[in-house]
Amino acid sequence: MNKRIVVALGGNAILTDDPTAQGQMDALRYTSEKLVGLIEQDYQLVISHGNGPQVGNLLLQQAAADSEKNPALPLDTLVAMTQGSIGYWLQNTLKEKLMAANVEKQVASVITQVVVNEDDPAFKDLTKPVGPFLTEEEAKQATEETGDTYVEDAGRGYRKVVASPKPESIVEYPVINQLIENDVVTVSAGGGGIPVVASNEGYKGVEAVIDKDFASAKLAELVEADYLLILTGVDNVYINFNQPDQEKLEEVTVKQLKQWIEEDQFAKGSMLPKVEAAINFVEGRPEAKAVITSLENVNNFFEGGSATVVSLD
Repeated sequence: MNKRIVVALGGNAILTDDPTAQGQMDALRYTSEKLVGLIEQDYQLVISHGNGPQVGNLLLQQAAADSEKNPALPLDTLVAMTQGSIGYWLQNTLKEKLMAANVEKQVASVITQVVVNEDDPAFKDLTKPVGPFLTEEEAKQATEETGDTYVEDAGRGYRKVVASPKPESIVEYPVINQLIENDVVTVSAGGGGIPVVASNEGYKGVEAVIDKDFASAKLAELVEADYLLILTGVDNVYINFNQPDQEKLEEVTVKQLKQWIEEDQFAKGSMLPKVEAAINFVEGRPEAKAVITSLENVNNFFEGGSATVVSLD
């Protein structure tokens, strides 16, 4: 059986300096060309992606157009909307590059719901900023009108904060698995997935944002991937980063990473969630490996080059 890879793309790999649909498709053409190289090596690809910049822009549009006749939509619906738009762009750009490479392969996107626990402590400790920056007065007024929580963010104003619960399962993973087994390149779990909680009537969306890397790790575990490939801006993870004694990490174990986490070696807003997601995946699937590297280095790694490779032992 061909090796199965879940590739986690960052939202910033899709949106560059041009926020138009055409600009984002142009960025994805470059991304797709790199990923087709893996497909040509006979790997089965499952692609997840971030949506931070895209859902942020959509929140701004919703806020600007909000009215009684055209009310702003809730966050879970906006995540679904970005899953649809980014999935559409990825399907088309991947198909273009597959055709150019003379590879016969279908590509499909799955609108993906990710189950979270409504008792997750994250729902009481709101930490994830979303949406536009407001003045202090605007934030106070918004809180009075909606009951939402706003906090000062990076000295640029006040932003709404929402929960960032951990993913527990993925509703559509059996369907995703069927697509993979039928050799379909599958785009799923976009933006960390649509956050839902289980109820007697089914699932209901909640106001939250799930970390894309944690959702990708859960997806990789459920579809029994051989690799979780987390793409970032550098070829390797480092300890003592940007210091004279910085050290590039190549083959590392979960035990080593946990020790470095205790030493605060990884930045909380960037590398730490990627490292923690890698740990979660290999602990849940000990026979597999997690790889953290850059998009530019992907094919080099799978042809024998270097990256940060996380294994259980």
